[in-house]
Amino acid sequence: MPVNRNALIRYRTIDQCLQNRFRKWSLDDLIDACSQALYEYQGIDTGVSRRTIQGDMEMMRSNKLGYEAPIVVVDKKYYTYSDKDYSITNSPLNQQDMQVLTEVSDLLKQFKGLNHFTDLNEMVSKLEDKIYSQKTHAHPVVDFEKNDNLKGLEWIEVIRKAIVAKKTICITYKSFKARQPSTFCFSAYLLKEYRNRWFVLGMQHKRNSNIMNLALDRIETVEEHQENYRENTTLDLATYYDNCIGVTKTPGQRDCEVIFWIDNDNAPYVITKPLHHTQKLLGVAQDGKIFSIKVILNFELERELLGFGAKIRVFGPRILVKQIRKQLKKTLDRYEVIKAEEEDEWDID
Repeated sequence: MPVNRNALIRYRTIDQCLQNRFRKWSLDDLIDACSQALYEYQGIDTGVSRRTIQGDMEMMRSNKLGYEAPIVVVDKKYYTYSDKDYSITNSPLNQQDMQVLTEVSDLLKQFKGLNHFTDLNEMVSKLEDKIYSQKTHAHPVVDFEKNDNLKGLEWIEVIRKAIVAKKTICITYKSFKARQPSTFCFSAYLLKEYRNRWFVLGMQHKRNSNIMNLALDRIETVEEHQENYRENTTLDLATYYDNCIGVTKTPGQRDCEVIFWIDNDNAPYVITKPLHHTQKLLGVAQDGKIFSIKVILNFELERELLGFGAKIRVFGPRILVKQIRKQLKKTLDRYEVIKAEEEDEWDID
């Protein structure tokens, strides 16, 4: 049966709410969430009625749209899914969905190859593969990197909406080093993905606060807050990470030229997949090639370089060479400890 756009927005919003098990959702909470979503996406400011949301949940429970959502009522007041892993996005596509997706795919394919739309290429490939696997009931033929066990993905849409609407959020956060979580107001500016982990760049609401980067997998709760949103007036978010590998960076941190040698066996991999967009080939030696990149010095850079093991040698800058040597010495020391333990274990005298 045909479903209008407003209804789809409400279904999607209800689904996101019921997936979030960190809070309880009453009917009034769902009405507020759907009203806010309709205002954000459609500019509708009249809200929605209780009867509409109740009807939406009945429709989601039914098989009319293929959802059969396991929506239950807890404590005679709060709505949730009886299956914590359920989402309407996991439901199989019906014939109408397939037709719409095919039309969208055909439209997007027209932009493939155009310089301004290079970011669409991966999206179109994913969409085409999804359509293929649904139509043929076969296994996908394209396997993109993913990690289904990642934590924090449920916060992406919540934070994205806060950024678009310029709303302050209240975050409960517990870093790996902290004993207890802390709660604070936060103005979010940019969501950033790095190697399948998600981060949010923004500013904490406190005196003399600086830009900070939070890992979404360390966030415990996110709620909207009435405090005034603090606009970004200092950073060019479009270029902020251009001189950076990873996400660890402080505003004003200067980049430097990192020079390194890669052996002949591994140089082709570095050439075909550069460590950074600034990478240059400086020279060719008998046993390898010398490259340079212009980036800031951070933890992710060190980890990238150390990952090559004995296949790489860093020439500069000196402070980076010193840090790499220090880390390699720690590694060797750990293996010396293991060797000593093994010798003791097999010493029968």
